[in-house]
Amino acid sequence: MPVLTINSNIKIDDDSVLTELSQLCAKMLCKPENYVMVQINDQQKLIFAGSNDPAASCSLTSLGLNDKHTAEYSQQLCQFMESKLGIPANRIYIEFKSPERRLFGWDKRTF
Repeated sequence: MPVLTINSNIKIDDDSVLTELSQLCAKMLCKPENYVMVQINDQQKLIFAGSNDPAASCSLTSLGLNDKHTAEYSQQLCQFMESKLGIPANRIYIEFKSPERRLFGWDKRTF
């Protein structure tokens, strides 16, 4: 049930970015893609370091997220956003979350 949310101040017209991020998350987290959700909120009012240059605030939530791998995940997600969206890695924050199964619902139940 990975959920990747990206909030950015840039315009993102290319819907293939969603597909590519979904595939990246599934591969990165070794989870079936049919459980992966990706949400992009573009053109947000967002300022970072006093500048409105391209930036992003991200959240990756996944049950059983292993904090030993968050540096790898950060590298892969930042690399993707740099190359595909033109957002410099030093203008990206990523929050990693691993909720307890009983605190995450899906399909009329919790995990």
